[in-house]
Amino acid sequence: MRFSVVISSWILIRQLIKSAPKGGGRQQRRAKGMEKVAVGLLPPLRFIAVLAVVSWTSFIYCHFSLLSGGLLLGHGGGDDGADPCRGRYIYVHDLPRRFNDDILRDCRKTRDHWPDMCGFVSNAGLGRPLVDRADGVLTGEARWYGTHQFALDAIFHNRMKQYECLTNQSAVADAVFVPFYAGFDFVRYHWGYDNATRDAASVDLTQWLMRRPEWRRLGGRDHFLVAGRTGWDFRRDTNINPNWGTNLLVMPGGRDMSVLVLESSLLNGSDYAVPYPTYFHPRSDADVFRWQDRVRGMQRRWLMAFVGAPRPDDPKNIRAQIIAQCNATSACSQLGCAFGSSQCHSPGNIMRLFQKATFCLQPPGDSYTRRSVFDSMVAGCIPVFFHNATAYLQYAWHLPREHAKYSVFISEHDVRAGNVSIEATLRAIPAATVERMREEVIRLIPSVIYADPRSKLETVRDAFDVAVEGIIDRIAMTRGGYARSWLRPKQSRQALDARRRRLS
Repeated sequence: MRFSVVISSWILIRQLIKSAPKGGGRQQRRAKGMEKVAVGLLPPLRFIAVLAVVSWTSFIYCHFSLLSGGLLLGHGGGDDGADPCRGRYIYVHDLPRRFNDDILRDCRKTRDHWPDMCGFVSNAGLGRPLVDRADGVLTGEARWYGTHQFALDAIFHNRMKQYECLTNQSAVADAVFVPFYAGFDFVRYHWGYDNATRDAASVDLTQWLMRRPEWRRLGGRDHFLVAGRTGWDFRRDTNINPNWGTNLLVMPGGRDMSVLVLESSLLNGSDYAVPYPTYFHPRSDADVFRWQDRVRGMQRRWLMAFVGAPRPDDPKNIRAQIIAQCNATSACSQLGCAFGSSQCHSPGNIMRLFQKATFCLQPPGDSYTRRSVFDSMVAGCIPVFFHNATAYLQYAWHLPREHAKYSVFISEHDVRAGNVSIEATLRAIPAATVERMREEVIRLIPSVIYADPRSKLETVRDAFDVAVEGIIDRIAMTRGGYARSWLRPKQSRQALDARRRRLS
């Protein structure tokens, strides 16, 4: 600015000299005096010009160097090949141990009302390894574990430690992960305690977070955590039972974060559903491909199968009608899970049945969703749903929008009224369609399983990868930007098939 002003002034002075009347009048003498001043300014002008050129050159060089190095994470387009983590950086809060590790140390605190959780939180949250029987239902060395359906807090945290785009600079992070074990905290104080005790850890956490500079930047809207239970377990004020669960998702601070749960409350809040943990936790791409090949070649003896117990105290539940229809035909097999029965507590029994069935019946249980949905899909069994909220309204990141590609829907109202035969409905599906649906289920297996947190898959994206991409997209849109999933290089289906052939 200064340089351009001085040059303009000098040009104006020269024009005054030329236009001054000849003969040495006062105006001409004044103009010549101004010219001397302007000429005296020329050496500094040369210096200013050189300085301006150097400054602009340095700015342009530094700007594009930072962009190519990935330190400036803009939200616009462009080539992101120089930084594969662009748009995917996650900063992990270093929480005090009372919010995670100390909670796991209290695993025996649940013995009076829940099964002892200590065995279930071993091996990075996977539980104890399963020993396969001679029939080979569970294949692979130490890839199968007795994983508890509510162990996702620890599994996800341990997987996050292996995430390839972690950063210790919160200012460049696209999302901030909060490793609070909300699901395990629920179990500690659910029975025999007052609501203040149930909420104590959640209140402590939110107060700790809201004092942090990372929180103040966006008011927590870029923060997320995993609460490995249903969303209803963390919305006590909205529950029918005023003594059930904590208020994590409705209290100040908690309601500002995004939370990954096993079942969304569907209240247009900030909780997003991710798959229940299954028993299968591969350590490599080859583990996944071998298992897919195995279930693809299984002989399906049963048309349909059901694993579950009746709900006699709930007149709206259709499990009694499903069990009755299953008992009435030789095309159906089931495991009885009535109180006191141990059949449904054996992963081998469950997976053995699912591997021998073409369709697996998945009515709602204590809530809309079921872990059994994902166990059956891992076995290559086509799920049959009776309520939209069991899967279709829940797992938008992990399951296709075209529901008929991988599942069958039968209205629970028709089942309850006795207007539909489940067997007849399933037999009416053409064989070629059944094959396409089964192949789609098998293709989806990687996206509904959590790999072993102590290892790392190469090209296969598991449920963790899908969830992280989904939550980063959601946070980007909350910020008013664009979804970031397009930034991540995708492996084509052909590339994955080629890799599977090389490893098999």
